[in-house]
Amino acid sequence: MSSVRRDESVPPAAPAAGESAGEVASSAAAGAGYELPMRFLLAFRSVIDEVHADLAAHGHADMRPMHGFVFQAIARAGGPNGCTAADLGRALGVSKQAAGKHIDILERLGYLRLSVDPADARRKVCTLTDRADDALDRSARAFDRIRDRWSRTLGPDRLAALEHDLRVLAPGELFRLDTPQWFNG
Repeated sequence: MSSVRRDESVPPAAPAAGESAGEVASSAAAGAGYELPMRFLLAFRSVIDEVHADLAAHGHADMRPMHGFVFQAIARAGGPNGCTAADLGRALGVSKQAAGKHIDILERLGYLRLSVDPADARRKVCTLTDRADDALDRSARAFDRIRDRWSRTLGPDRLAALEHDLRVLAPGELFRLDTPQWFNG
């Protein structure tokens, strides 16, 4: 982002009167490489904001975007038996102490349940509660509604092509659960 100068204007998203799509593309390519990742970030942010507005309207006003990463990490790191703070920390790329703070907050909010590991009484494991499952279900439905709206806006073929192209440009693990930590680093 340091390549952005204060006097630069962002190229128009669509051709202006008398301008071809090719001219817009070449003006965007000349010195505006920062726009593509910023558009990805804006699209991500708009989706997440809409999902969280829906969650807030349905009894989950205390949910934060990071909580979804925590829920996914718990499900993947521990499976149905739950996970420890150390397991969660490894999955999120944070310290055991930072993971413990997330666990404490989410337990207090009613999204996590702490219990003793039946295999080792020294270990505490956390599992998702019905409240967390409800938030995840509502989130999934909201994501699907947004995708359906994008499909109507762009057309199903263009959205499918966009999704395909993003898989080519950004291959690999879909759930990079350490992503929030990356922003902090």
